[in-house]
Amino acid sequence: MNGSAILSDEEKQEMIHDANDVTRRKAFIAARILSQQGSIDDYIAFLSENMGFVQHIPSRRITKNFKL
Repeated sequence: MNGSAILSDEEKQEMIHDANDVTRRKAFIAARILSQQGSIDDYIAFLSENMGFVQHIPSRRITKNFKL
């Protein structure tokens, strides 16, 4: 399992409907382009600003394989 959420059939249909809508498609493309324009410094600033919103709970997984 890769951690991705499993979409319901209704959610899949909504995504297909969005993809077929020219206005929505352009909005998604613009958002993707805008998100890719930032630098690594912008990304680090974003993470720093939002660290307080994330609950950090370490996993209880015990490993015996220490290879990278």
